[in-house]
Amino acid sequence: MMTRRIQTALLGLSVVLALVLVTGGSTAAAGERTVAAAPRAVTVAQPKPILVPTSTPYRRTGSNAVALTFDDGPDPRWTPQVLSLLRKHKVKATFCLIGANVKAHPDLVRKIVADGHALCNHTMGHDLNLRKKSRAAIEADLRATSALIKRVSGGVTPKYFRAPGGNWSGVVVSVARNLGMASIGWAVDPRDWAKPPATTIVSRVRAGVAPGVIVLMHDGGGDRSRTVAALKILLPGLTSKYRLTRL
Repeated sequence: MMTRRIQTALLGLSVVLALVLVTGGSTAAAGERTVAAAPRAVTVAQPKPILVPTSTPYRRTGSNAVALTFDDGPDPRWTPQVLSLLRKHKVKATFCLIGANVKAHPDLVRKIVADGHALCNHTMGHDLNLRKKSRAAIEADLRATSALIKRVSGGVTPKYFRAPGGNWSGVVVSVARNLGMASIGWAVDPRDWAKPPATTIVSRVRAGVAPGVIVLMHDGGGDRSRTVAALKILLPGLTSKYRLTRL
């Protein structure tokens, strides 16, 4: 079985490494996600990611900036803490939102927008089998999720899409593109979804961060206390070396 680092490296061979920044799910094997849904939460397992032999998804920002991205929210406990830390350090990020959680916590979506962060479509229910669906079904999911995000956020249409679990296909990428969304991957994955110690998350980010990379983290999908703790350590150092920005 290929390691996640090897998978990311292979992905880099098949993607376009330049994505112009708007300036001034993630991969997980055997982990879990909790998605808000009525009447109860849905927990889903994460399989090995599927690589895409197309010109997307992007894994670099195309500049000296570093883009922080947060998946699987919004979450009523962890998203406010992440937002508070980003606000404290004057950092803008990109949030990949699950439609079910958007519906459950619309106020948090509006707070994300009010703080100046970018929004990303992460499907309606963190569908790990999206790539196996028909083109029509994929389009219906992505279109409905984007419409929900736009309605709840006050008119913001997501410009980005990230496939849950990193499970891409050419059809998924094509549908997202036709709906006006660039498919985004990542270059740094500290695997915070697996709930390692905060110090491990910190060391993994520091080992992989470099000018132009996209960093994957999570503000939803389970207990993200370690991610929050890691951000408290990471943000001061990262902001002193890089321009942290949204996509």
